[in-house]
Formats: sequence, C-alpha cells, structure tokens
Amino acid sequence: MNKKKLFTVLTLLCIIGFWLFENFYTPAPYTAPAGEDSNTYISDYLKASSSTGDIVNHNHFTLSYNEKYEQAEWVAYVLKKEHLTYDNRKRPYFIEDPKVKTKSADWRNYKGSGYDRGHLCPAGDRRFSEYAYNETFYTSNITPQKNDFNAGIWNKLEIQVRTWAKKEKEIYVITGGVLEKELEEIGDEDVAVPSYFYKIVAKGNVNNLKVAAFLFPHNESTKPLPAFMVSVDRIEEITGIDFFENLPKDVETVLEKEVDTNSWKF
Repeated sequence: MNKKKLFTVLTLLCIIGFWLFENFYTPAPYTAPAGEDSNTYISDYLKASSSTGDIVNHNHFTLSYNEKYEQAEWVAYVLKKEHLTYDNRKRPYFIEDPKVKTKSADWRNYKGSGYDRGHLCPAGDRRFSEYAYNETFYTSNITPQKNDFNAGIWNKLEIQVRTWAKKEKEIYVITGGVLEKELEEIGDEDVAVPSYFYKIVAKGNVNNLKVAAFLFPHNESTKPLPAFMVSVDRIEEITGIDFFENLPKDVETVLEKEVDTNSWKF
C-alpha cells in the first residue's frame, strides 16, 4: 500500500472512530467517593409534590423526573454558605442519570439544537467537591435553554441566590421549567423546550419561613429581578405542583399567596 492510500485509510478510520465515539460512547456513572456525606436532606415542610412519582435522590440534590418531557419537573437542593467555594473543577461529560428508572434524556438530543444544556442545580453551587460538581452533569438536571437567557437573566438570579446563601448561611432552592402541552421539542427523544422557568427560594424555619418565587419567560431581559417575582400560588397554578405541601395548611395558604419583596435584599 502506498503512502497516499495509507493516509486515506487512516483518515477514514479516524473519522469513523470519532463518529462512533460521538454517537455511542457513554461514560460510566459518577461514583461518590467513600465517606462523602450526603447534603440532600430536605426538611419535610419544604418538600414538593411529584406528578410522576419518579423522585430521585442524589447525594447533593433531589429531583422529580417527568419522562413525557424528558427532564425534571423540579430539582431541589439546600445551599449552604460553606458550599460556595472557588475550587476549579474540570467540566465532565453530560451523561444519563442511572437513578432515573425510565432513563433520562441522552445529551446528544441537544447537539445542533441551538439550545444550551442548562443546569437546574447549577454546577457553580456544587464546587465544594469533585463528585458534587460532576453530579450536576447528569442529564436529569439539564433543560434546553437559550444561551442569552441561560447566560443572562437566569445566571443573574443564580448569582443572587448565592449572595443570599452567604448572608443567610443556608437556603432552600427548588427550580424547573414549566412543562405543559405543545412545547417545542428537540432531539430524537423529543426533549421539551419550556417557554417559562421558575425558581423558588426559601429561608428561615417552619415557624418563620420567608419565600421568594420567580417566573421568567424563556427570553433574555434587562428588567430587574424583582420584576419577575410572583406568588407561589401562581407557579402552582401553571405547573400543577404543590410546593411546601407538608406545611400546616393555614401557614401554607398565607405564605403562598404573598409576593414578599420586603424579606429579600437585591
């Protein structure tokens, strides 16, 4: 075989190998190191309902997966001041979540879609350990987001949440896309593209709970964050999810109808 033919064969083999890697290779699930404590624990009074019953508990966040839309209807976690470190972490692969019984969407659905693989529990909130950081790259924690939204107003709220966590020492966050009929879909598995995203942040305890709820159209905006504050009742109305379902009903009723702008400093 002459050099020209050999070069052609090697080039073809490289192209085929790269294609096989891109389309079929899936890394093994991330494994927590021995002794790494779970930070998933969420008090009962903070928990939300699940429309699917497919609740998955990871070491550092929990979620309710909705197979119909190929993403979580909510991801919930506790963010403590000590979680907010500046450790440099190498971005791992996006991989399917082994704990989702129906299998979470393959990351390849996002290729060429024009949408970011948007984190619900931000990787930036989980830099305190390599495993906690890697865990946020399960595709169950991912949703399609426009880049200018993901890097814009949504990122602005994530930064604000970290500021609150530093001040309050510990806060609770639950977040997701609004999953409804007739959404745009991407990929072979028809991953839904939410038209709205929400985030609910809580501080205090069962006797003195303060809540900030946000609802964003899936577009970049220059409006200030308080302009997107709504009542929890409003988010429940459009998602069908019962947030804080274990609170005493009289407390829940009052808490969820308010738009509390006074308890949160922007």
